[in-house]
Amino acid sequence: MADSSNTSSSTAATTTANPPAIRSWADEADEIDQAEKSSAANENDSAEPQIGSLQIDETKRVKNSTLDDPEDSRIEAVTSGDTLYKSAKRFEDLNLSPELLKGLYVEMKFERPSNIQEISLPMILTPPYKNLIAQAHNGSGKTTCFVLGMLSRVDPKLAAPQALCICPTRELAIQNMEVLLKMGKFTGITSELAIPADAANYIPVSKRPPVSAQVVIGTPGTINKWVTARKLGMSCMKILVFDEADHMLAETGFQDDSIRIMKAIVKASADSQVLLFSATFGENVKAFVTKIVRDLFVKDYNQMFVKKEELSLDSVKQYKVQCPDELSKVMVIKDKILELGQKVGQTIIFVRTKNGASMLHKSLVDYGYEVTTIQGALKQEDRDKIIKEFKEGLTQVLISTDLLARGFDQSQVNLVVNYDLPVRHESPSEPDHEVYLHRIGRAGRFGRKGAIFNLLCNDRDSMLMSKIENHFNSQVTEIASWRSDEDFENALKKAGLL
Repeated sequence: MADSSNTSSSTAATTTANPPAIRSWADEADEIDQAEKSSAANENDSAEPQIGSLQIDETKRVKNSTLDDPEDSRIEAVTSGDTLYKSAKRFEDLNLSPELLKGLYVEMKFERPSNIQEISLPMILTPPYKNLIAQAHNGSGKTTCFVLGMLSRVDPKLAAPQALCICPTRELAIQNMEVLLKMGKFTGITSELAIPADAANYIPVSKRPPVSAQVVIGTPGTINKWVTARKLGMSCMKILVFDEADHMLAETGFQDDSIRIMKAIVKASADSQVLLFSATFGENVKAFVTKIVRDLFVKDYNQMFVKKEELSLDSVKQYKVQCPDELSKVMVIKDKILELGQKVGQTIIFVRTKNGASMLHKSLVDYGYEVTTIQGALKQEDRDKIIKEFKEGLTQVLISTDLLARGFDQSQVNLVVNYDLPVRHESPSEPDHEVYLHRIGRAGRFGRKGAIFNLLCNDRDSMLMSKIENHFNSQVTEIASWRSDEDFENALKKAGLL
């Protein structure tokens, strides 16, 4: 299976043009023409099973199975065995090296662990190192949990791969590497990205030297190629992390590649710790994940989860806008959201397809707006450049397929627009609740204020929106008129952005 971040083969793909037929997991198939329209044309490649409530088998509960009065009661932890865990109110409670503490305080500028960190970090860092299946809100600090876990387990004196993090996209892999380099700045720990190289830097896997970096972060296709070619050894591996684990192990995701990597690690280093992190875990996926972890690693595992009814973002305000046609959706973005949005921060606009992204990009550019667009068919170096410019604040508006729906962290994003609502791959008449949750999680990171605008164009859109509201038991406020400047201004004021 190719990398999700790579839209064709991860070998010499970057030397070719960008044919329209190329499709990434996060880009919905475009409609070819009217005669060939089918329900499949509206499928979303990143769909997953419906969100479940993460019910825990009560028979697995044991004494001492809860942490000491976590501040955030919405986060529940279930531990196995007799290991006692105490919530970490301070990073000093975690027995970290002085170099790591310096990275946390000086580089990351943290003051204390977040709620999710104070609960999960003791489970990650306390011997014996048990596996962990962890679910928590978007923007709650999950990345710090597993990056700190990897850095804390590495022996800086051993020049061999000891920690591996697998991500669904190159963008997420690069972002996680940036966090690791910052947090581990004073440790001397080495690291390497395992993502498809751009055309200028491409080297055949057979000609590259064996990996000696202590931490490897990458996408599943490239990692599997390195493992198969015996360039990435597993014999010293201590910790394996799956970021966006529900997608990595779902049938519609990267299940085959992920299991292959797990088996390679078990064969070479059976005592490795496995951390599975995501904001969402559907019941089907969770059942499969727990079975894989239990069967492959034959050891105790801990769990941390958020109740289904708590899977929302209180810091963001959600709105729906009834638009009579496609042109009015463009006009709403142009005249209302972007005009007002210039005052409040950056904006991400989500669309279903690559063609939809191109159409909206052209429309806004023709109106004189500076926008950038990212989707799976772009060359890798172009994708990297677009993300870099957006993260540096050089561009304010980014149009994206669901390539950036998961994990993308940019603190200045205060507005998210769903130009198209996400639908499920296997059933286009059903909304993809998980993708919706991930999309709105791009705004309001770490408790900041944010607003979401859902643009509805027909009865189907209204039906999808109604199902999303029912699923999350949350009524989304309707903007009275798509033409009213005052209505949009009031919406942003209620969101705390104006």
